Amino acid sequence: MILDSAEPLKPPVSDLVEAAYTCSQCASFYTHPATFQDVSAIINLRGTASGVLQFGGEYVHCGEPMKIAGTGFRSVYAPMTTEDPTVDLLDVYLATKVLQCRCGFRMELPS
Repeated sequence: MILDSAEPLKPPVSDLVEAAYTCSQCASFYTHPATFQDVSAIINLRGTASGVLQFGGEYVHCGEPMKIAGTGFRSVYAPMTTEDPTVDLLDVYLATKVLQCRCGFRMELPS
């Protein structure tokens, strides 16, 4: 993602700007309101941001906030051996949510 500009909203809204950016993969141009702090955090990144932009609590892909497509639980343990364990470890699970964009892009995050 390439941040093109951050302009004041019309009419002005405290601490919000109109963020304009271009997807470096599909060359699509998008705009939406965002907080000044979120835009400045992206400006301070080096290079271009890839894939998903995070503005506050929203994750943005294809120019719009992603929607929750499901929830689940994932084990925090990766298999340490291919043999059957002799001792059962207590399972620890992490609650997750799946976000999806209208284009079909999906990502899973801790809830």
